[in-house]
Amino acid sequence: MNKLPDWAIEHFANPQTWKPFTIRHALAMQVLCVAHTRVEGCWSAYCDAVPGWDHALEQEAVLQRGEKLEEKVALAIFPQFTGIPYAG
Repeated sequence: MNKLPDWAIEHFANPQTWKPFTIRHALAMQVLCVAHTRVEGCWSAYCDAVPGWDHALEQEAVLQRGEKLEEKVALAIFPQFTGIPYAG
């Protein structure tokens, strides 16, 4: 089993005060991938087409209706999550 990154240990330490960590990566102006952590100590990533006007506002829609990425693809886009279990 991989050791969790230091930031993840702190992030998942207290479930009572936990808030999701979300990060986005644009593959193109109108293609947005978004990864976020889950309270149970894992993460997942999604990708979808967006209007491309404001990725900060569009990321929630990607999380709600985007296509879930395979773990190996998600890790290629979001390597900072290496060592954290991927939600199945």
